Amino acid sequence: MIELRDLSLCIGGRPWLTHVEARIGTGEFVALLGPNGVGKTTLLRAIAGLHPAEEGEILIDGGPLAQLGPLERARRIAFVTGDELLLDALSVRDVVAIGRFPHHRWWEWQTRGSDAVAVARALEAVGMEGFAQRLFSTLSSGEQQRVWIALGLAQETPILLLDEPTSHLDVRISHEILTLLHAFSRTGKTVVCALHDLNEAAAYADRIGLLGNRTLLAFDEPDALLGGPQLEAVYGIAMESLRLPGGGLRVFARPPQVNGARAERDARRNQAPNA
Repeated sequence: MIELRDLSLCIGGRPWLTHVEARIGTGEFVALLGPNGVGKTTLLRAIAGLHPAEEGEILIDGGPLAQLGPLERARRIAFVTGDELLLDALSVRDVVAIGRFPHHRWWEWQTRGSDAVAVARALEAVGMEGFAQRLFSTLSSGEQQRVWIALGLAQETPILLLDEPTSHLDVRISHEILTLLHAFSRTGKTVVCALHDLNEAAAYADRIGLLGNRTLLAFDEPDALLGGPQLEAVYGIAMESLRLPGGGLRVFARPPQVNGARAERDARRNQAPNA
């Protein structure tokens, strides 16, 4: 379980997120939504132990995250992001094998059979087993994104944090990756990811955290959160929501001409003589 208690985070000495309160249960799939620059990545980095709290605290299974050493954190939390390491000279298999480092002592540099199994399983899960010997630098951006996710899976942690895991992926691959992550959450892995696509969050997340105005504005199930007025206020555009016959919700930005057409129709209705 992840618990955020009155958490405040700063960047460059400036408050970025303040008074964040949330409890994420074991086996939950949580999506973080909000405009660019609102603090989604910063919050993920804080939960991963990579960004210190200015105030408040983060608890992992009831214990303070700040008291965990780097190795213990790496055995419990995997943070998947594709912009921190230069891995162009490595093969795909070697990149994914980086996720096995927390399972070795610093003097144990040789791989074990369990490492090979974990790497192979992770590559198969993201559909990249046929690319194992390819250089990472020769992959497309979407393929590289899938390798990053495989690295996180190979780490075999109970908590998996992902920063925009479907960026650069086409619709089919995005669906496969999110289906995979959702399936992992059903086996007890806690999954928290930053997403930009509202409908991906609606389709796959158990709960959504909506960030805006330098805090966590709402933390609720998709149907309750995406169908409300807060979404329009955070993104600054008019939204339309559609409830599907089989259950679930889809959200769309309302085209400007729709606003104009509605205003014109309402004006005509107001000018109509009373019967």
